[in-house]
Amino acid sequence: MKDKETLSLFASREKFHAVFETGLERMLDAGGLNLFILVCANAGFDAPLFARLRGRLQAEYATLLSDFQQSFRDGSRVAEAEDDLLVFLKIASIGFDALQLTRQRFAGPWEIQFNHLRSFRPLRSSNQAPGSIHQPFDEHAFHFNKPFMMQESIWTGELFDRSVSLFYNKYPFVDLHALLVPEPRACRPQYLERDMHEFAWQAVRTWGAGLPDVRIAYNALGAFASVNHLHLQLFIRDRLLPVEQPDWVHNGGERPYPVACRVFDDVAQAGDAIEALNEGNQAYNLLYTPERLYCLPRKKQGEFRLASWSNGFSWYELCGGMITFNQTDYAGLNADRVAAELARAALPAS
Repeated sequence: MKDKETLSLFASREKFHAVFETGLERMLDAGGLNLFILVCANAGFDAPLFARLRGRLQAEYATLLSDFQQSFRDGSRVAEAEDDLLVFLKIASIGFDALQLTRQRFAGPWEIQFNHLRSFRPLRSSNQAPGSIHQPFDEHAFHFNKPFMMQESIWTGELFDRSVSLFYNKYPFVDLHALLVPEPRACRPQYLERDMHEFAWQAVRTWGAGLPDVRIAYNALGAFASVNHLHLQLFIRDRLLPVEQPDWVHNGGERPYPVACRVFDDVAQAGDAIEALNEGNQAYNLLYTPERLYCLPRKKQGEFRLASWSNGFSWYELCGGMITFNQTDYAGLNADRVAAELARAALPAS
């Protein structure tokens, strides 16, 4: 898509939602294990969509299950990615009808989520802290130029004179969750330099004129980025994230946030702050909104004890959303526990 077409895509939530759904239906038509999992996980965030696709998903599940069972009986090799096959076997162990849609509730100011299908996802990153938040791009590791990733594309084209690819998040944890990859063929590592910060700022400001609910997030390496190929997390939701609520000190309120949060409404000042974090080898998460940027410097993964109910504290957790994978944790998390776990990720007071 050219800039004009891209702006049309982001003209309204309804337009983006329609393109998002149409893409999922197209993938379900294409069939195959990878796309079955992707469609299941994304439809699980939208009950009406899941209800509409349920019959087709069940039929695809039955076909895949029958094919895999026959292959296993014959001792034949199953030509599927091991990660995808493991996720499918977990689904098969409980049955398709036992899959649960994503649910959310609040505990004080915090957002608590039960994400059933994401709990089956193999972890890509360890909990060990990297020596540096800048690591060279590795063409042998997972990256977004892999040929199979074209199956997961929403669109590709040009945006602000840069080539861009937009992919579905295979295991989403926010509404209309996508991965925005600028200049994918440049093979940039997950290290946000000033030009890419300015690109993200321009994108969210431009789209926000007609779509105020659009957001872009970023995980630095060491802040639970799971892929070392420059990407931004784009999503659209109809309510503020907890970190955006007005009663926090960083938003002019009186309530202290458990993690230090710097807020910027000037692109150059924000760029200076990000450069300083990069130069200091400091892990951080970012949230771009049409009005401001939230910058959250934090401890690197592996430098604090991770809660038993969590698989990682990335931008979503630092912004106040907690993902749980079983009913007990989902029901039991309270505001004090969430605040205490967030405080573990906070840098020591200077």
